[in-house]
Amino acid sequence: MIYRLTEGYFNSFDGTKIYYNYAGKGTSLICCDGIACDMYAWKYIFEHFVKEYKIVRWNYRGHGRSEKPTDFGNLRIEDLVEDLRILMDTIRVKKAVLLGHSMGTQVILEFWHKYPDRVIGLIPICGSFEYPLRTFHNSDILEKTVPYLARLYERHEALFRTIWYQILPTKFSFWLSVLVEINYFLVKMEDFMPYLEHLAKMDLRLFFTMLQNANKHSARDYLREINVPVLIFGGEKDKFTPLWLSKQMHNMIPTSELQILPLGTHTSPIEHPDLICLRIEKFLKEKIGKKVKRVAKKEKKTSIDTPASGNE
Repeated sequence: MIYRLTEGYFNSFDGTKIYYNYAGKGTSLICCDGIACDMYAWKYIFEHFVKEYKIVRWNYRGHGRSEKPTDFGNLRIEDLVEDLRILMDTIRVKKAVLLGHSMGTQVILEFWHKYPDRVIGLIPICGSFEYPLRTFHNSDILEKTVPYLARLYERHEALFRTIWYQILPTKFSFWLSVLVEINYFLVKMEDFMPYLEHLAKMDLRLFFTMLQNANKHSARDYLREINVPVLIFGGEKDKFTPLWLSKQMHNMIPTSELQILPLGTHTSPIEHPDLICLRIEKFLKEKIGKKVKRVAKKEKKTSIDTPASGNE
């Protein structure tokens, strides 16, 4: 499909330069990645919705074409939320539907918590609402090992970097991923390799820092307060964020719907593109479309009822 891609950078609250791109017109759909991702999860969603919507992608700080912050203290979920707010201001989007894959689920939930008036709807995909390292493969093994690995990396940086950069962007890593996580019968190698290639280029200290910061975040306290339409996707075979987390989130958000992805893993956006796109399309037309029309009607009525200012 032919479309005009607009791209650019903006300086965030601490001066970090953040990259974004978008295409299309209409209601804005903003895609928020998982950690260590460079937009790979949005390939099919972007192509499907660019015809009728303004669809936006961006790189987290230290990811893709975005700069690393000079202060690694600014790598919290809350800092990514501020980046998202400034992105919306930069591209002049007042309100949007927010899509979040993996850690992006935490980002969009926290964004609603801080800026509810700027959210039309939420679409969490294969994500956790709190402490993701505690539930990886239904175990707290990552929560215990990540701090240890971070310290080990600081002591043996050269060795870590050599192994990381040489093994990750290879077909061996792809087949290892097939063995422990992704569904070979649903995913294409060319769709998943960009993730491994991007991960291999990441600053490992930044990666470990963001993992630990994500594990400090919880949205549990305000899930029941969410009052916008929410469509939750959960992968039946997701081991990174097990399906029971999506079910639990669904039970706590009164306005939510849950779509289970048969045999889907953590990479469901590239495993089940047709099902996900069609389900989102239904959600946008039935829930978001009506909401947008009500808001527009209310704003029009308010503008008519409000007296003009100044002298006549």
